[in-house]
Amino acid sequence: MRIMRHLAGRALALLLALPVGTLAFATATLPARAERGAVAQDARLAGDRERTRFIADLSKKVDVNVFALGNPYRVIVDAADVSFQMPDGIGNEKRGLVTAFRYGLFAPGKSRIVLDISGPFLIDRSFVLGARDDQPARLVIDLVPTDEKTFLARQQEQRSKAAESEPSPMPLAMAPSSDEKPVVVLDPGHGGVDPGAKSANGVQEKDVVLAFAKRLRKKLEATDRYHVYMTRDDDTFLPLKERVKYAREKGAGLFISLHADYFSAEIEDVRGATVFTLSEEASDEEARALAAKENLSDAIAGVELPKDSDEVVTNILIDLAQRETNNRSVVMARSIVGELAAKGRLHTKQLRSAGFRVLKAPDVPSVLLELGFLSNEEDEKQLTSEVWHERMAGAISDAVDNYFKKRLARAPF
Repeated sequence: MRIMRHLAGRALALLLALPVGTLAFATATLPARAERGAVAQDARLAGDRERTRFIADLSKKVDVNVFALGNPYRVIVDAADVSFQMPDGIGNEKRGLVTAFRYGLFAPGKSRIVLDISGPFLIDRSFVLGARDDQPARLVIDLVPTDEKTFLARQQEQRSKAAESEPSPMPLAMAPSSDEKPVVVLDPGHGGVDPGAKSANGVQEKDVVLAFAKRLRKKLEATDRYHVYMTRDDDTFLPLKERVKYAREKGAGLFISLHADYFSAEIEDVRGATVFTLSEEASDEEARALAAKENLSDAIAGVELPKDSDEVVTNILIDLAQRETNNRSVVMARSIVGELAAKGRLHTKQLRSAGFRVLKAPDVPSVLLELGFLSNEEDEKQLTSEVWHERMAGAISDAVDNYFKKRLARAPF
């Protein structure tokens, strides 16, 4: 499958490939945005290990989202439409708690600054001052050291606040114009030389999920609310990394990976759909085993599985998986569970999570849906039934509608 390389994909690849402090490419590649947004013109560190201050000079005041991450320790600063015209070589300075910092565009219209921290810390204060007299607008972040226990407790507080901030369902806003339709990418798992799971009767996962993806695409397109694409629409093998890349380069607002599971004969009575999101750690042993199995699909086609340190998205995966993108993925997963609980059959109503490679697009909310178990006779009948496909596709389509109701209610973002 030929994949066109869009600007956003190039920008993130450059962001991760270039050394610290050399990422001032946003104004060159996106001059129109630079004119409308703020410009970061300089940055510096002050203080010592007892209190370290980061200061960035801006052309105007902007809204920022500042938060801490661990393993490794970092401060993340997200802002909309900020371009960087920093002095060459900036970011390599070590001072106080900060060992280095870097910056750049990580998605269209979204900019990020990352401070690398030497140990457990707390963000004591963060604020943006407007321009005053002969002084530019300034982003200021004060950091203080702490112990690991306190750091982890603060992390839990952040996650709890993020979960509580999700809005309740609201009526769907007016349909956007055709050029503003959200992009949904469907990913039928496996394909080609990688058949996936196989039932006792010879039904192959790759065929089942492809047929269902086509039905779901038809259902979504019938609403006239989305642009819908598929990572594959025939019996073709596509490496997991390329599936992620395809979704990002299509500008996906939602990525749904479709699979069908298989259990050994000893537990063949297990059946129903399961919804997964990405996490660094699996939610249970079953999720961990499934992720390991799905992640090996590249090896079946003779493709060497890349190490995490070599993957394009790995350097910012933790930053994003724990924050905005992962929060949105969870919202979508809950929407699917809600629809299937009412209209289908679930293996479990609990959301599960694991390190699925195919869910690792840093800026695309993603879920993996196991439609059912080919090891179960009843599930096998449903997975090959057009009537069931129609009903299941309708439920997933409704879940997508519910998800974007919430997203549109929160626009702009």
